Amino acid sequence: MATYYHRAIQDIKDNGFLSATTIITIALSILIVSAFALFFTNANDIMNYWGKGVRIMAYLKPDTSQKNFPDIKREIQGIYGVQDVNFISKEEAFKRLKEQMKRQSSILMNLNENPLPDAFEIRMTASSQGGEKVEEIATKIESLPSIEDVEYGQKWLERFTNIFDLFRLAGYAMGGIFFMAAVFIVANTIRLVIYTRREEIEIMRLVGASEKFIKSPFYIEGIIQGTLGGIIGIAALFITFKLISSSVEHSFKYELLNIRFLSPEFYCGIILCSMFVGWLGCYISLKQFLKA
Repeated sequence: MATYYHRAIQDIKDNGFLSATTIITIALSILIVSAFALFFTNANDIMNYWGKGVRIMAYLKPDTSQKNFPDIKREIQGIYGVQDVNFISKEEAFKRLKEQMKRQSSILMNLNENPLPDAFEIRMTASSQGGEKVEEIATKIESLPSIEDVEYGQKWLERFTNIFDLFRLAGYAMGGIFFMAAVFIVANTIRLVIYTRREEIEIMRLVGASEKFIKSPFYIEGIIQGTLGGIIGIAALFITFKLISSSVEHSFKYELLNIRFLSPEFYCGIILCSMFVGWLGCYISLKQFLKA
């Protein structure tokens, strides 16, 4: 086995430019595919965070009497899937609006009366956070006689989810393309190495060398190139991630945007995939060469 590794490493050294090109190609492929995976991981976390925070705002009709507010609250609380109901008076809503629009306070100063309605803020149970369930609860609340309008953020969240799914499909497609490109580059590199050693290989076959003895160094060479490419790609992604995440954490609240790197299991899997790319490229080249 030590002989196989020695021959593989020697081939990499003797064909430095081709080996470097192969390793860089694999590293770039791993970097791009891993970047997509990192984006999807964090985007999915953010969407789950937003999904848990989905709430329904039920606005009361202007002529609703205050003495009916407790009864309306009990009706809403009795709907299956509702966890908590909080009453927000129009005065409190107007106060919140002023705080949110401090820089545009001049717009509100000219108002003769409070235009905001009384409302109930409704939060759902964890099992009722799905799009269809939220919509069903919103429909039931809107059907109550005292409710004028219902508003919730699930619709735009679903639109964002659809766009996210399109990006996911694009990521899968690009991953497949870069996988094939990396295999193609490795296969051609190994093919060129085999071509430069074709006379040596023919002599070994003539003197009775086994197929394992001939093939093993090339397989090891492909696996080494794949491993180096995977490690370089993951390392480049990690450095980029650290630079970006440090600036993002200074710009946003950490609790709101908790960016995380890929799990150890995931990037170990990526390195194993890059090793498989090296092995597969070698397998294709050897199969074509030995068949010829």
